[in-house]
Amino acid sequence: MIDRLAKFNELVPSSLPFVEGRLEGHKERKNYTIIGRGVAEDTKQLIKIQSLHGYNLGAVSAMPKNGSGLHSHTTAEVFVIYSGKWRFYWGADGKQETILEAGDIISMPTNMFRAFENVGDKESLMFVVLGGDDPGIITWVPEILKKAKETGMALLDDNSLIDLKKVEVPNGRKMIEPITQNELERFDNYLPEELEKNIYRNKQNNISDEVNGIKLYQVLGNKFNKKTYEPSIKQDTGFNLSILKSSKGHITNLKFEKPTIMFSRTGKWEIMIDDFQCVLNAKDTISIPINSKVNIKIDENEEGYLNCVTKI
Repeated sequence: MIDRLAKFNELVPSSLPFVEGRLEGHKERKNYTIIGRGVAEDTKQLIKIQSLHGYNLGAVSAMPKNGSGLHSHTTAEVFVIYSGKWRFYWGADGKQETILEAGDIISMPTNMFRAFENVGDKESLMFVVLGGDDPGIITWVPEILKKAKETGMALLDDNSLIDLKKVEVPNGRKMIEPITQNELERFDNYLPEELEKNIYRNKQNNISDEVNGIKLYQVLGNKFNKKTYEPSIKQDTGFNLSILKSSKGHITNLKFEKPTIMFSRTGKWEIMIDDFQCVLNAKDTISIPINSKVNIKIDENEEGYLNCVTKI
């Protein structure tokens, strides 16, 4: 079981995870792969838990005025804000935007360019859940690839990064070229009020259930431990995302029939999985074996937040 536990302070991040990693506004960030390889273009990125879950979990931290460039995915991308204040902007021109803070969640539509920036005053962190065992590759807006090439960075057709200042393009490989204007126009865009339906804000008080002092908030998907709930975000991502909130409480005899993970935003959560016991501190993750007996307990002075993701 110990190989299913990811202590955040033991994770090794990549400081150059993507092709735009040397550009101003993008270079002061770190990328963590916790479950699955995600979409990182750094082939040397270390993966903590490699077993397939039907989704990937990663994390990104950034210094103020840093984040990602405009890009798109073919599968779900859900951001869970751990700390700080983040500006999410989208569309090929990046003109639409919204601000998210700690505890907020946004589920991005596929086939839409999106980016994010830390607009707080200190380094901040968020977790990212990507749909599918293989979440595919990133499509960048043309400007990003062009500017990245000026710094020496390029993407090869196997989606690996190459530093043109150090090596040449290998035989049998070629660089990915920016997409055309016609291809760019095929991507979707949304007004802020349209995308708001894909956002769960921490200030919302729509409790789905409460058991022994632990409140359940169903964010994505309609299942938690075989029970059905109405989710805050009605988007098919391929996984359920639930939040448990409590300062003092417990839930016993949970059993999950699909791959499930739990990761703590705040608080110390005592997790018992069959005869294995561990404590999830803030930012730690545990992968739960299918059909195991799971007990959860918290006994703190302040309310803790525990995220739970289960494959649909």
